[in-house]
Amino acid sequence: MVEARDYLGAERLVESITVGIRHRADLGDLGPLMTSIEKVGLLQPITVTPDGVLVCGRRRLEAITRLGWRSVKVWVRAGLSDKLSGLLAQQDENMLHKPLAPTEAARLFRELKAVLTEDAHRRQETTRFGAHGELGEDSGGDDSSRPRGDASRTRFRAALMVTGTASFERMERIGKIQEVVDDESYPLEVRRLAEGELDKINAGAPVAPSYEAVMAAVAIGAGGPAPGGPEVDAEPTPEEIAELSAQALARAKEERERRIERLSAHRPPAEPVKRSVRALVMTWADLDGWTRHYDPVEVAAKLTDAEWAMVERVVAESTAFLDRVRDSRADAA
Repeated sequence: MVEARDYLGAERLVESITVGIRHRADLGDLGPLMTSIEKVGLLQPITVTPDGVLVCGRRRLEAITRLGWRSVKVWVRAGLSDKLSGLLAQQDENMLHKPLAPTEAARLFRELKAVLTEDAHRRQETTRFGAHGELGEDSGGDDSSRPRGDASRTRFRAALMVTGTASFERMERIGKIQEVVDDESYPLEVRRLAEGELDKINAGAPVAPSYEAVMAAVAIGAGGPAPGGPEVDAEPTPEEIAELSAQALARAKEERERRIERLSAHRPPAEPVKRSVRALVMTWADLDGWTRHYDPVEVAAKLTDAEWAMVERVVAESTAFLDRVRDSRADAA
């Protein structure tokens, strides 16, 4: 958990506040917020790092900028890690795609989520002084809407700011595995298993199987049964922990596969969802230069036949699509 060491700083020049990673693509209608700030002021300050990098309050900052404010009081957050401060300061949106180890991203996610939660709590406290709750948004109490204490929304924002995607469930699962590694109250073998699963995740393995294996091991290490498994002794041996957690993982995989099959059997074929051209351009931008990051020999050695068939299919479909785009551009010229 991030240590709460923020404080209300002196007034800071608005133009000196750095907006790094894009907190929001659409700031929405700022009219009501600006009107209220003109009437009652900015009751809930925005949050910045000691260097003036914005952490919370993108809409509030934009509103006072449009109102012509030259300076503003800010909450200064002094307890952020250097890594998170650096991430927040990134000006180039493409830097959101800079490779981070999954475990590193999960730690930054947990740290930022704590900061956003504290900011939301302060905003909720502010709304208690408003008549009929009208000062919640009016006071600049949120970056998008009236404060609700919505934990899911806070998780979503934290994941988007750290990873560029809404991968909060993945981040939280990695975080739970990290907690097992760091918690000395768990048996040593359970912690070693968790650490090994984190290594797999950092190497590119999917998170869900590792999470299920660690949670099964935690249950067994506590003297309880593995999910769906038999009772074990109060102090299982390391071998029992490894074996029973593997069995629990296998059962979980089988159940998940059966569930997917049942859902697929009753799900009618869905029409492909049309996406915007902007989304396509962003996908291409993300792929720009991707070949420089992989070794063809290593890829050839590690891809399964099914994975290679999928790659060839995607390339063929992409080539056919681009041919049609090229023809259409030529026709329009």
